[in-house]
Amino acid sequence: MNKGQLDLSPARIFLDADPLVQGVIAVLLLASVVSWSIIIGRAWSIARERRRLARLDALIGELGTPDDLAQACDGPASAAARLGTAIGAEWRWSAEHAVRGYAQLRARVLSVADLAIARESARVAGRTSFLATIGSIAPFVGLFGTVWGIMRSFISIGQSQDTSLAVVAPGIAEALMATAIGLFCAIPAVVGYNRLLHGLGQLETGWRALASRIEVEMSRRFEKVD
Repeated sequence: MNKGQLDLSPARIFLDADPLVQGVIAVLLLASVVSWSIIIGRAWSIARERRRLARLDALIGELGTPDDLAQACDGPASAAARLGTAIGAEWRWSAEHAVRGYAQLRARVLSVADLAIARESARVAGRTSFLATIGSIAPFVGLFGTVWGIMRSFISIGQSQDTSLAVVAPGIAEALMATAIGLFCAIPAVVGYNRLLHGLGQLETGWRALASRIEVEMSRRFEKVD
């Protein structure tokens, strides 16, 4: 570096920044790490649940008894298996207590399926909603650091009575860096949140389709009453 040349590397900007701006940047970087951990963790969980849903869906064939359903669900723990187990438990209870009429059994099974799907949706979603919070707040936190950095630049100009680049550049640089880090944190969080919501929606649709397939197989064991 030539003598008198400003060092405006990201590391130097951060080290020379005001402590408040440093705190803002540190918080944003931490939020970015948290958001990426959520995105990766939830994406992996959704992909795993899709594979296990496809596996169980392939095993659903001619279900004659609750034991057949229990055997089909006997495998790696998954949301689909827990859904099938919940439906099978209700099917078994209804058979043991001589529930008459398919309409009554169907209503009970659909209620159990809805409850199980809601529970599994919340479990798989985890802290996905936190991504929306990060995506909406991070730009404003970065903007706060930007305003503070610009204000610091004006204070430096007023104190030194000098408008040279050496006086103005550090404050402006740290201000822009806070904005950049805010966007760096917010954009992946928003994109990840939307993609995860899409994946969760597809997964829930698959669960409901599985419950419907099981219900169809069950209906073949009962005489429909008009």
